[in-house]
Amino acid sequence: MNDLDLEADDLREKCGVFGIFGHPQAAALTALGLHALQHRGQEAAGIVAFDGERFHSERRLGLVGDHFSSAATIERLPGTSAVGHVRYATTGATILRNVQPLFAELAVGGLAVAHNGNLTNGLTLRRELIAEGAICQSTSDTEVVLLLTARSRRRQIVERYIDALQQIEGAYALVALTNNKLIGARDPLGIRPLVLGELDGCPILASETCALDILGAKFVRDIENGEVVVIDESGVTSLKPFFPQKRARPCIFEYIYFARPDSVVHGRSVYDARKAMGAELAREAPALADVVVPVPDSGVPAALGYAHALGLPFELGIIRNHYVGRTFIQPTQAIRESGVRLKHNANRAVVEGKRIVLLDDSIVRGTTSVKIVQMMREAGAREVHFRISSPPIAHPDFYGIDTPERDKLLAARMSLEEMRAFIGADSLAFLSVDGIYRAMGYAGRDPKAPQFTDHCFTGDYPTPLADLELERRGLGLLAEAS
Repeated sequence: MNDLDLEADDLREKCGVFGIFGHPQAAALTALGLHALQHRGQEAAGIVAFDGERFHSERRLGLVGDHFSSAATIERLPGTSAVGHVRYATTGATILRNVQPLFAELAVGGLAVAHNGNLTNGLTLRRELIAEGAICQSTSDTEVVLLLTARSRRRQIVERYIDALQQIEGAYALVALTNNKLIGARDPLGIRPLVLGELDGCPILASETCALDILGAKFVRDIENGEVVVIDESGVTSLKPFFPQKRARPCIFEYIYFARPDSVVHGRSVYDARKAMGAELAREAPALADVVVPVPDSGVPAALGYAHALGLPFELGIIRNHYVGRTFIQPTQAIRESGVRLKHNANRAVVEGKRIVLLDDSIVRGTTSVKIVQMMREAGAREVHFRISSPPIAHPDFYGIDTPERDKLLAARMSLEEMRAFIGADSLAFLSVDGIYRAMGYAGRDPKAPQFTDHCFTGDYPTPLADLELERRGLGLLAEAS
């Protein structure tokens, strides 16, 4: 195999959003909040602040700490209200014009928008808007929200914004800043998360509770599915419902992989959920082994749950190097071919001569799994049993997860036995779909009213996929999800 970019075989959540209203240190607090959300996007970061008269914007490629740690940068973002964004690039190159928050001056005032999710009719709307004369400055689907707001004939900016939201489909958690308001919104199914917090009496909107924790802010509540909240000098106003009432179906991958383990999503500890998934996997697919080894870092909580359920030792048989960035220069072909060792190395003292259970949260293409199993064998493992704390990913995502096309997903191309042989493990097992629901506290998946968005496992897409049909007919225009 050729040299391996470990991240290319990972699932990627595209974005994290943050906003604060009425605080004298708005930009600095936004930068800290984005630090806590860095795991949700590591390609670019941006902050827009409003000082009562003007909007100020700083958008940069790279990590939050690379650009928003200096006093000089924060001083260029004066004001008491701000919104911020971290993102991954997906369908196109990371370019500065796509970095959010996106901003536009409208007839009713300025509007900055930060978006986590993906609009499944964004391409369709974009095509219609361009045909009507709209000029797009980016290739991001978030720009559609700005264009629809600008086109609305409603009088007030909040009314225009809601008019735009009523035309979009898919998954979104949006945080927007106007001249005098901070606005949060979640899609009707609540696929992407958004929470409300408070610091020194100032409201905060963020993708995860960990962004509140870093500031010492208080968690107030989750923004509900289909809810729009408007924050201004008079306080926080909920404008729900503006959509037909639907049952919430949050994305199950927030619990499996995306959210930080110290976050609480919809009242559930992510860490506890992952441990429960590992314990359920142990009941479904026990292994005769000497030690349980997590694939760091995402496999750690599930491995703890698996080991505890079976009474097996939990050991760090793989050590991760956290200081190898994506721009690491690989000086020789031999080092490039080592691939996985740039970020992971076997702990031979734990592995050698042992029957090990390797535990990871998911398999996408499978290339990383191949390398890690090979590494364990080279370190002297006697047997390698692979266990995955989620069901097989057999369907692509269109709601804000960067998954490959279906023919590149290992579980879509191979049977369980073929996957085991490809990876090189002695045995391979995944947590069942019902098992993941049991781990979340349900008796199983309700096929008539699923409790989560789980299409990557089931192929059950909860919204129309207008853009997919547009692309199949060859009529699509390039746009990036956000």
